[in-house]
Amino acid sequence: DVDEYYNGYANKTLWPLFHHRIDLTAYERSYGEGYERTNRRFAEVLQPLLQPDDVIWIHDYHMIPMARDLRRLGVKNRIGFFLHTPWPARQLLVTLPHHRRLVKSMFHFDLLGFQTREWMELFQRYVEVEAKGVVRPGGRVEAFDRSVQLGVFPIGIDVDGFLAARDSLLGQKTYDRIAASAAFRSMIVGVDRLDYSKGLEQRLLGYEQFLEDNPSMRGDVFLLQVTPISRDDVDTYQDIRARLDALAGRINGAYADMDWQPIRYLNRTFRRDQLAGIYRAARVGLVTPLRDGMNLVAKEYVAAQDPEDPGVLILSRFAGAAEQMGEALLVNPFSREELSDAIRKALTMPLEERIRKWKALMQVVRDTDVAHWRDQFVRALLAES
Repeated sequence: DVDEYYNGYANKTLWPLFHHRIDLTAYERSYGEGYERTNRRFAEVLQPLLQPDDVIWIHDYHMIPMARDLRRLGVKNRIGFFLHTPWPARQLLVTLPHHRRLVKSMFHFDLLGFQTREWMELFQRYVEVEAKGVVRPGGRVEAFDRSVQLGVFPIGIDVDGFLAARDSLLGQKTYDRIAASAAFRSMIVGVDRLDYSKGLEQRLLGYEQFLEDNPSMRGDVFLLQVTPISRDDVDTYQDIRARLDALAGRINGAYADMDWQPIRYLNRTFRRDQLAGIYRAARVGLVTPLRDGMNLVAKEYVAAQDPEDPGVLILSRFAGAAEQMGEALLVNPFSREELSDAIRKALTMPLEERIRKWKALMQVVRDTDVAHWRDQFVRALLAES
């Protein structure tokens, strides 16, 4: 079941499809069968544990059919679903065999939550066109002889917890270590799980373009790219790891000097305290996914900054976070020139402008933290009872 359900349908079918990479999407019948079978098993295990007043909150694309399977077992409880990833455009979703069955199963939930209005509207459009459904005012949709309430609930971070991590002994030690090794150079940071959706190749190429466009700034800046390995048993991830290794090596070989290396590329994980220290030390946060449900690295980077000397966030306009974080430097990650220009702008931005942007972004991060996200979703789910 792990191969068919998790490695198969979840990560070789739904994940690439939901991130608009149908060229990487594997459509195999056994994957779909494993996905359905495993979700039925989850429902069978959960059902005996439920009390009449329990409220059920199911998360992400791994468990889309689970409400349907619980209903078949007689469960009457309120069931909500939150999708952490983007929802795909209708024209791409219809490439999925049995796409109607998948979407129909979602109408057994009482509430469907999306990260952004864009993802919710894509779902509504599918329902209108493919299911001949109706979108009602207030976010309720009707199709398949059922109805479900939709809502937008952008996820946040634990702001106070992250600030505590930044100010911890390990966070401070990490900051001091980075500052010492930077030797007065400006650091750009990227922190991303190894995944083709994160735009890592495009990011390195954009940074290379910056080095080419700004020879006078070489030696004064470096990119620290932290990329923990994930899903290494999936061929696609092995391929991208090899390409990134080669690309980082080529750029370093072409531009490095005896006392300076333009890219520090690390395939390892760090504790939250360490990441907070790394973010704090970075003059620029480079968050440039090709498509992303939200992206909490952007919010963590903002939270970690020194209010009196904050860094600048460069954010892909294709990340869900861009809908909230308009004061970031929004870029098209597919454009090397746009990335290059944004990096230069971030590195040369006056302190007054950096502080103004940071204050606006930090207000968003604080106002929409993880507790707010939780409370808003649960309140909406209970309001439907």
